[in-house]
Amino acid sequence: MRNYFLIPGFLVLALSSVSANAEAVAKDAIPAPVLEQFYKKHPNAIDISATKKTHFKQALYEITFKEEKDKEAFIELYRANNGHFFVNADNVQGANMMPAVAYDNLKAVFDTYTIKDAILVVNPNGAGEEYDLVVNASSNDWSVVVDRTGAITQKERN
Repeated sequence: MRNYFLIPGFLVLALSSVSANAEAVAKDAIPAPVLEQFYKKHPNAIDISATKKTHFKQALYEITFKEEKDKEAFIELYRANNGHFFVNADNVQGANMMPAVAYDNLKAVFDTYTIKDAILVVNPNGAGEEYDLVVNASSNDWSVVVDRTGAITQKERN
């Protein structure tokens, strides 16, 4: 009986979710305080790209980059208001780390879908984590954020 009410509840949450504010930003459009803090940590960074994101109700810049000697890409998030470092993000594509109910919620919203990219963002200010996904459904890419309980908290068409 409890599951009878949970599934429609998750569906309502998913359908009424707020915008994820996932917007690609050119390197020269990244605010100076963010770039300043970033280059203090990574003076030899190359292949830099940025996206505006919202995680844990904070406006952030998700910066993806490589170090000169590494072939692996790194992901870090910086606060949009002052440029300070927020947290490292981990690429978890294919790791199957999300709660099982998250896949049910995605299926309820998108019917058929493919997860193209998945990163894990752990809240540095307390308990919690969010999964930042790029989902392809019906030939459209969506930016989707799933919380640690598996609920879809944000979604926006890319």
